[in-house]
Amino acid sequence: MDISFLGGPRPQRGVGVVAPFDFALDRELWRWVPDEVSLHLTRTPFVPVEVSLDLARLVSEHETLSEGVRTLTAISPEVVAYACTSGSFVGGIAGERAMCEAMTRAGAVPSVTTSGALLEALTELEVRRVALVTPYTVSVTRALEQYVAEAGVSVTGCAFMGLTRHIWKVPYRDVADMARRAVGRRRVDALFISCTNLPTYDVIPQLEAELRIPVLSANQVTMWAALRRLGTRAVGLYQALIDPTARVDPATPSGPVLPDVPDVPEQEQQ
Repeated sequence: MDISFLGGPRPQRGVGVVAPFDFALDRELWRWVPDEVSLHLTRTPFVPVEVSLDLARLVSEHETLSEGVRTLTAISPEVVAYACTSGSFVGGIAGERAMCEAMTRAGAVPSVTTSGALLEALTELEVRRVALVTPYTVSVTRALEQYVAEAGVSVTGCAFMGLTRHIWKVPYRDVADMARRAVGRRRVDALFISCTNLPTYDVIPQLEAELRIPVLSANQVTMWAALRRLGTRAVGLYQALIDPTARVDPATPSGPVLPDVPDVPEQEQQ
């Protein structure tokens, strides 16, 4: 049988992703990626430390990032993303920029980080007041607040879970409850759900319809910023950052009715 008419596989464009050793949501990242783009993931070396500021520093050392980027160069990605929120905000804005420079030197391609992508997204949506949801302890959460404030954005509400491990097991309903607590009745332009190990894809449109504000998440902004550098768009219906038609006026009386989101496996008791 002659199959020469098929012409071979379609050309694909690559996004390299360096993630911490405990990253567990590869499948979630893929949900934001269009068909013509492929993700190529690598992980930082394991260290026996729970989620903390110390771990954030360890998984974001320049040599660690550079080595991760070098493992991806053989497959020629067009952009490299560091998928870790705490690891990219722990050194402040200057530290995040230095991380991007180190990755770019190692791979000779544009680089983004989750926390840098967050600030880019806040600028894109003209956010001046943001509420935060994190799975972190209080010390890591405060470091995120300081990072956002350094960029000139006011943190008007915050809720955190105090977890140090197994963050990927948190169910959607817990994420939604924390979001409601963080926003409350405060004046807020957007909500950011931190941590690339916290599942958020399906809960974003549901929360946007309920809270009437853009909802951003760590994995969402990471993929949005990386794909933006390729000149292409992330995939995400009813997500204000990605879908301009979802950017509704909060004064309008009602939004789209969306289906209930499914749960992910139960959070382990701490």
